[in-house]
Amino acid sequence: MRTLPQARAHELKSDRRGQISLDLSHPYRLIVAPADPDSARLPDGGLDWSKVEAVVVLEVTDTHR
Repeated sequence: MRTLPQARAHELKSDRRGQISLDLSHPYRLIVAPADPDSARLPDGGLDWSKVEAVVVLEVTDTHR
């Protein structure tokens, strides 16, 4: 998913830290999180994307509202 340019996958910040946003139809985003977040966590709290093997869909939302 991360390598698809049209998805614009990126890790979220603040209270959504550890979640990943993917573009859908504007203004909506698909919000996912690693199924096993502890195995993909970096020391700074971010995600080691190379260790994310599966995700859980959290929601479809407009994150800019």
